[in-house]
Amino acid sequence: MSINVCNDRSMASITSLPSGVSGSSLVLLETQTASSSATISFTSGIDSTYKKYIFKFIDIHPATDVQEFRFQGSTNTGSSYGVTITSTHFSAYHNEAGDTTNLGYDGSSNRDLAQSTGFQALSSGTGNANDECYSGYLHIFNPSSTTFVKHFISTGNQTYGTNDYSINHYIGGYFNTTSAIDAFQFKFASGNIDAGTIKMYGVS
Repeated sequence: MSINVCNDRSMASITSLPSGVSGSSLVLLETQTASSSATISFTSGIDSTYKKYIFKFIDIHPATDVQEFRFQGSTNTGSSYGVTITSTHFSAYHNEAGDTTNLGYDGSSNRDLAQSTGFQALSSGTGNANDECYSGYLHIFNPSSTTFVKHFISTGNQTYGTNDYSINHYIGGYFNTTSAIDAFQFKFASGNIDAGTIKMYGVS
């Protein structure tokens, strides 16, 4: 039996995929940059064109210290936000001094939702010092489906407060509706989004 070995030269010579083999790609649909913004909302481009959407959060900086970064969906193009969510949330943290660590389930309000129409927390209290922010990803699966609930997963990292913590967050859940979700809104629990960029991609 022969074994076919793939090397850099053979990979570089590939100009197209064989028929029957497909690859997915990210298509940048919209970029919004905060500047003392109360909320950032995406109200267009979310339809059946794509089965998956990815939001990238880059250096999201709160105006008010120790605030959760949150999101919600809408079934009416952003006229209101409050789709029923069930979710789970766990986190890991480590401080700069190396003397405080933890990995565990987080059942705090707004982080672990059970049939709630509140905003889902993607972070815990992010600090507002000049060098503190939150960055991460949110994946939402087939929000235009009128048959199934809409699942989402998120991971992100934040810096926190005077104790200089790095906190990783892992969230999973679903919007418990068979109505199409066509808009999403992001905000801090209190105060403005002082700075930062959110990019929305469709996955083809």
